[in-house]
Amino acid sequence: MHCEHCVQSVTDSLNRIDGVSARVDLNKSCAEISLDREIGEDILICAVEKAGFLVESIQS
Repeated sequence: MHCEHCVQSVTDSLNRIDGVSARVDLNKSCAEISLDREIGEDILICAVEKAGFLVESIQS
């Protein structure tokens, strides 16, 4: 991610998933995600990739 537009694209893509609340940090190039139900990592990764970005890792 290089700009606030990138941050907004990833945030919007993740927040479109029912049960997800995401906050993306440009400086750290990461997203902090809160879930109110179980959601597969593959769904989260797909949302980020559809926004045009690569997921390097997911940590709990």
